Amino acid sequence: MDARIKELLKPEVLNTVNGLELIARTIVEGFMSGSNKSQSVGSGQEFSQYKNYQAGDDLRQLDWKMFARSERYYIKQAEIETNITVKFIVDASHSMAYSENGLSKLHYAKVMTAALAYLARKQSDTFGLFTVNDQKVNAVQPRFEQQQFIRFLNELVHLKSEGRWNNSGTNQLLDHSGKEMIVFITDMYDDADDLHHFISQLKNPRNEVIVFHLMGQHETDFDFEGSFTFEDLESGVKTKANTVLQQKEYSQKVKSWLQASRSWMLEKQINYQLTFINEPVEIVLRDFLTARKRLMR
Repeated sequence: MDARIKELLKPEVLNTVNGLELIARTIVEGFMSGSNKSQSVGSGQEFSQYKNYQAGDDLRQLDWKMFARSERYYIKQAEIETNITVKFIVDASHSMAYSENGLSKLHYAKVMTAALAYLARKQSDTFGLFTVNDQKVNAVQPRFEQQQFIRFLNELVHLKSEGRWNNSGTNQLLDHSGKEMIVFITDMYDDADDLHHFISQLKNPRNEVIVFHLMGQHETDFDFEGSFTFEDLESGVKTKANTVLQQKEYSQKVKSWLQASRSWMLEKQINYQLTFINEPVEIVLRDFLTARKRLMR
């Protein structure tokens, strides 16, 4: 992790609007400078350069190089429109309080969301924020105006992880009035049918959905030693386990779950990004954006 960013990832910095803005700016300007200067691709293009071909689209806009790489048909959307609406949805259920190395999933999600919103603002894209748990759905409706980023950061700073995920009240997130990019950050710890139903409703032929699935390395490796009592952060249910005896079985189940999640997302044409919270945020975002840019060439 970049030493400057590591120094900033402290509660006294993360929990202020100015601090979170500084972190976002440091991350984005870091991978858009020096050898990574090519990341600066101009207004809107990182978020809205291409779209899937739909019946009735102008065939002259088909990109055959993209077809050769991906065997899918894409339209050069950047030639049609340069800006879209970017919606960020953050899972604020209590399981997002899980932390490793002093950084919780929720804090990781806040930093990631703030950095991507900072980039969206630089590219003149309209952006908004929705945070969801069974207590309430908070919204910073998508806008492009001077104070939008401050409202956005203020909501993130005051966001707490509590309760469970709940699909009720999320209808306002399904208003697809125009072309959108939807970024959903979650740990996928809830009823699979509920989450899959919600995610599938986000997707339509006119938009792109990206899911960042946050996990801790210890959650997947189960590399604790000895007997422990584990508590479900959302239900409060406690389970005793001998980690040495159950490590192999547990790890295999987690691996199967992650693979099933990935396969389901890809089948629905949803961009799935498994992300470990011990990985530096700036590296995760840089690699994600670089991969997107490489695909779009």
